[in-house]
Amino acid sequence: MIRDVLAEAVRSALVGLGVQPPGAVELERPARREHGDWSTNVALTVAKAAGRKPRELADALAARLQAAPPTHVSAVEVAGPGFVNFRLRDSWLHDILGDVVEQGEDRYGRHDLGAAERVQVEFVSANPTGPLHVGNGWWGSYGDALARVLIRCGYQVSREYYVNDTGGQIRSLGESLLAIRRGAPVPESGYQGAYVAELARAYNGPDDEVAAGRWAAERNLADIRETLAAMGIEFDEWFSQASIEESDAVAETIALLRERGLVFEDDGAVWLRTADFGDPRERRVLVKSDGEFTYLAGDLAYHRDKFLVRGYDRVIDVFGADHQGQVDSLLAGVEALGVERGRLEIEIGQMVSLVSGKMSKRAGNFVPLRDLIDDLGPDVTRLLSLLTSLDSAPLLDLDKVRATSHESPVYYVQMAHARIAGIGRTARDRAIDRLPLEQVDLSLLVHERELEVLRSLSELPDVVLGACVDRAPHRVATWVRELADRFHGFYHDCWVIGEGVSPELTQARLWLVEAARIGLAIGLGLLGVHAPERM
Repeated sequence: MIRDVLAEAVRSALVGLGVQPPGAVELERPARREHGDWSTNVALTVAKAAGRKPRELADALAARLQAAPPTHVSAVEVAGPGFVNFRLRDSWLHDILGDVVEQGEDRYGRHDLGAAERVQVEFVSANPTGPLHVGNGWWGSYGDALARVLIRCGYQVSREYYVNDTGGQIRSLGESLLAIRRGAPVPESGYQGAYVAELARAYNGPDDEVAAGRWAAERNLADIRETLAAMGIEFDEWFSQASIEESDAVAETIALLRERGLVFEDDGAVWLRTADFGDPRERRVLVKSDGEFTYLAGDLAYHRDKFLVRGYDRVIDVFGADHQGQVDSLLAGVEALGVERGRLEIEIGQMVSLVSGKMSKRAGNFVPLRDLIDDLGPDVTRLLSLLTSLDSAPLLDLDKVRATSHESPVYYVQMAHARIAGIGRTARDRAIDRLPLEQVDLSLLVHERELEVLRSLSELPDVVLGACVDRAPHRVATWVRELADRFHGFYHDCWVIGEGVSPELTQARLWLVEAARIGLAIGLGLLGVHAPERM
């Protein structure tokens, strides 16, 4: 890639100036186009060690590079205290087009960063005490898109849903069903709402709160599966919490921690020493004085299974903001089990708010995610949830979203792909075959609209890599919207086929359209959004 060419040229120029180059020469795209196509601050970073002033070193570096410019470089300039900026000929973007077409959907923007590391991504994991609502299902698209990005960057990924199918909430759900079936008031701590009444009418099992709760949880879980599948989200594993709590896994986990000298008893309870593992609290309870295991004990047993039994190299948990308080203790506890720090990552998604008010399964005033999918479609719902970063707190005015769904950005993006397909149909209707790329003069692509499309395509590998490293798939969504916007500009201003367009230019633009198709297909695929042929 051009960045590697420029980095090697800078390194050689520094050596020629008698300056020891850094381990890696960093190059970035300037935020403003008038500053050039690429820029490096290497003169600022090595000047002190070289005993030279940054600006003076930058001037000498620019002069040496300008005297023997690297491929595609038209000018080398110095800006500010010592930034070296490169201006490139359009030919570098023509090479990008060739790279996109040659590598295609399968290879362009693909990396081997993961080196086949086995990663588990656990996300959603909403309690099956009711249907998925917009609050607890909103970040499902994030987890799925993150898994897709990780796979493109060379990781082996498994998607997992942790099913809370035991404990007090399941009993409370059962109590609520049985109360409604008897015609009695639902307990104050129970679950309200039409869905509970529907479950109660359908339940014909024993008058046992645990049995009723588990029956209802299984029905709810089936609905959750269907809702997620409607959004194109599939899990490799639905892991039962009951399988942990009803086995010896929790006791075995505590025994392992005891062997490591990290467990002690005090006030009739069993405690874990966590201060040495980054926890701001000195200790955490594992077994309460009444003999009941804490949530932390169960979570540690579950993560022991992830790391020490199933052997994942890395685990990424995607939690809602209501689980923020668990982060320190869970990270500390997993490290106490002997898992190296950093192998467990916890990503926190902020809670989604509705203009109409708070969401609660117990109160029954939630908005089912299925309703949003039915109103807007799975593609719109997915992209809406991927337009913002995980650490933002979206405020959804559902009436406004429904009223303006035809103006949704996903429509704008998908229309770009449909227009590409339409150009292909026009070419076929007019019997215009695209010539082999090596026979086409790409130097004819000089219109700013054409070059802007190619600039977007040149950024895709960096966008994918950054989305992977920072666990930020919303960057792909931002990039897709930009590419679509630039393609629409090209579509309006640059005829591909028609009167006044030479056959040679038609051929070059047909290949530009194909490159844009590949880029959009990659980006939409990473987001889990369809790339339609027609709109």
